[in-house]
Amino acid sequence: MEGQKTTKTFIWLLAIAFVIILFNAYQIQSVKGMRGSILFSAAQYGNAQAGGTLASPESVSGILPAGIPEIYGKELGISFDDVSADNPRLADATISKLGKMDIDIILNEEQKKRFINILYKMENGISCEYCCGARAVIFENGEPACGCAHSYAMRGLTKYLLTKHADEYTDGQMLEEAGKWKVLFFPGVHEQKAAILKEKGVELNYINLASNKYRGIEQGTSSGGQMVGGC
Repeated sequence: MEGQKTTKTFIWLLAIAFVIILFNAYQIQSVKGMRGSILFSAAQYGNAQAGGTLASPESVSGILPAGIPEIYGKELGISFDDVSADNPRLADATISKLGKMDIDIILNEEQKKRFINILYKMENGISCEYCCGARAVIFENGEPACGCAHSYAMRGLTKYLLTKHADEYTDGQMLEEAGKWKVLFFPGVHEQKAAILKEKGVELNYINLASNKYRGIEQGTSSGGQMVGGC
């Protein structure tokens, strides 16, 4: 009898250990699955100043957007994952695809007003910044102010959204989308900038991170960083 009792106890202990192992494995897989997710969606915001906080504001290591962009990603056949130092050829091809739209798309007067507001006026605009010193990717009149591939890409994406999805994105949401790609173009320095913003209590979102709103805040503490795609 004593031997049977010991055997049953041992079996119960094995079963409990097995359940614990399964639970831990599930938790690890859940964390891995979350790491590459898009930080926030443009569809969450309803006004031009919307920024949206990051999904995990306590961490600055997960600032890179991932996966297929909502609405326009499938249309253009692009993914945030395409822009990575791990695959320079694909990164350059994706940047070129976005940039080509800057050349091909002609805006009407109403669209051009929004274009200027998004890339030049709102939050002081958005610039290539880390590979040229232009004030923004466009001049005040909407003409290109920088000839680097990254600037072409941000202008091209904005033109596409203005001509294809003007009613689905506010100006602020379009600035966010341009900001997401800029973060991918300069991942290292934006991780450093995110750390500074967090330290100063500034809300982490793509407008604060990539627009000119806090341009240069990381100077003096930044050690530079990797650039994806050529200038």
